[in-house]
Amino acid sequence: MKTIPVEAYFVVSMVLFGLGVIGLIARRNLVTVLMSLELALNAVNVAFVGADAHMGLVEGQIFALFVIALAAAEAAVGLGIIIAIFRYRYVESTDEITDMRG
Repeated sequence: MKTIPVEAYFVVSMVLFGLGVIGLIARRNLVTVLMSLELALNAVNVAFVGADAHMGLVEGQIFALFVIALAAAEAAVGLGIIIAIFRYRYVESTDEITDMRG
């Protein structure tokens, strides 16, 4: 069985992470910013699993599970905050949020 070289994992991870960072910087919609953050976190997971597969260890998969749990918590809290902001201020862009007072 031919294995995938670890460089391929890292290249895919860098491309995904770059797209996530570009989405974080360029996009203004709150949901799109949250999705870009998720893409960047999943790029880290690809790098962890790729390194883990190359070295034959288990720690990469454990770190990937922690990142997945962190991403799920971040998505739940982030979506809650986005929904609350939209309900109270009727904004959906990061440019329109100028203060965080209650």
